[in-house]
Amino acid sequence: MRSVWSAQRKFSTWRRIWLALAESERDVGLPITTAQIDELRQHLDDIDFAAAGKHEARLRHDVMAHVHALGDVAPNARPIIHLGATSQDVVCNADILILRDALGLIALKLARVIDRLGRFALERKDLATLGFTHYQPAQPTTVGKRATLWAQDFAIALDDIESRRAGLRLKGLRGATGTQASFLSLLDGDAEAVDRLEALFVQRLGAGAAWSDAECIPVCGQTYPRVVDAQVLSSLAIAAAAVHKCCNDVRLLSNLKEVEEPFEADQIGSSAMPYKRNPMRCERATGLARFVMSLTHNAYDTAATQWLERTLDDSSNRRLSLPESFLALDGALDIMANVTGGFVVHESMIAAHLHAELPFMLSENLMLAAAKSGVDRQSAHEAVRVHSQAAAARVKGEGSSNDLLERLAGDPLFARVDLDAVCSAQGATGRSAEQVERFVRDVVEPVRQRYGAALAESPELIL
Repeated sequence: MRSVWSAQRKFSTWRRIWLALAESERDVGLPITTAQIDELRQHLDDIDFAAAGKHEARLRHDVMAHVHALGDVAPNARPIIHLGATSQDVVCNADILILRDALGLIALKLARVIDRLGRFALERKDLATLGFTHYQPAQPTTVGKRATLWAQDFAIALDDIESRRAGLRLKGLRGATGTQASFLSLLDGDAEAVDRLEALFVQRLGAGAAWSDAECIPVCGQTYPRVVDAQVLSSLAIAAAAVHKCCNDVRLLSNLKEVEEPFEADQIGSSAMPYKRNPMRCERATGLARFVMSLTHNAYDTAATQWLERTLDDSSNRRLSLPESFLALDGALDIMANVTGGFVVHESMIAAHLHAELPFMLSENLMLAAAKSGVDRQSAHEAVRVHSQAAAARVKGEGSSNDLLERLAGDPLFARVDLDAVCSAQGATGRSAEQVERFVRDVVEPVRQRYGAALAESPELIL
C-alpha cells in the first residue's frame, strides 16, 4: 500500500499518462513523431526528484515542474509533452488509477480475513457458548456461529469495495473547465476526432489492467467529481466498522477469558502487571479503524465545498485524506488477518460460563418439560419462578454456583423430567452449526474462488 501511494508510483503514472496522450494524439493525426514517443517511453520511471523539486521551487506548480523534469531528459519530446491538457487531465486520471489499485489491495485483505474467519467458524461450529444481548446472558449460540457474524460484516464490506472499484471511471481528456475546448482547437473543430482521441487514451491507460472497457465520467468540470472520493472513503469506513466491531467483540471475550488474540511466548502484556495478556492487536486495529471512519466527514466537506468548475482547496486535503485512509485500513486488515488466523479458544472457560447461566436460559424449556409430564402448566411456571429467584439470589448474594437444577431435582413437580436432557447445551444452540455450514458454502467459498492462492500470501509482519 505504501508503494501504491508512493511518489514514485504517482509521478511514473503521470509520465505514462503523458505517453498515452502523445500516442493517442499522433494516432488522430497530430504531428507527433515516433522518435518523440520512443523518447517518452524511455523515461517512464527514471524520475529525478531533485530536479523536479528545483523546478517546483521556481515554478510553484507541481505538474509543470514534472513536465519540465521530463522535458529535461526527453528534449526532443519536450514540445509535445502535455499538449492540449490541463493539469487535472493528468492528476485526476492518475488518481483514479491509483485508487483502483489501492481498492484492489483492500479487497484482497478483506477476502483474506473472510477466508480465515470461515475456517475458524467451521472448526468451532459445534462449540456451544453463551450468547449475549445487551451484553447480558442470552440464549446459547456457538463460537463458530458468532464468527460468521464477524465474517458477514467483512463480506458486506468486500461487496461494497468491489462495487466501488468496478464503478470507478477515468476523467478522460476534458481540458481546463471540462469542455474539451483545447482538444477541439487542436483537432480543428472535429468533435468526432476528439472523441476518438479520448477513446484511444482511455484504452491505452487500460492496457493490461482490465480497463479496456472502462468509460469516462460523462461530464465534469476541471476535476472528476469529488463525491467520488467521498464514496471511496465511505466504503473504507464500512470496512473499518467491520474491523472495529470484530475487535471489540474479541476484546470483550478476552476479558471473559473465552477467546483471545494470539499471544507470543515472550510477549509482555504490561510493564507493571506481568500476568496480563492485553489484547493490544485488537486495540491497535480499533484505533486505526476509528481514524478511517473519522475521515468520511472530511471527504463530504471537500466534495460539498468545491466551487463551480473547481477550486484548489481540495488538493492539499486529498493528499492526506486519501492515502492515510488506505494506509490505516490496510494496517488494520493486516492485524485482522493475524488475529483471525490465530484465535486462542479456552473451551473450559466457555463451558463454565455456559453452565453457570444455562439453567436460567432454559427455564421455559424446563417448565414445558414438566407440563408435558402431566404437571399443571401454571404450577410448573410458579415452581420454576420461585426456584430461579432463589438460585439467582444465591449466585448474586453469596457468589455461589447456580443450583437451579439441584433445586428442581428435589421438587416433586419435576420428578418425571430428565433435567440433564432438557439442559443440554448442544440442543440449545438451534441451527447454529447448520447456519455456519451454509454461510461458508454460500458466502466464503465464492470469495475464495475469486481470490484464489493470493489469500495465503500474507506478509511477515510484527503485529
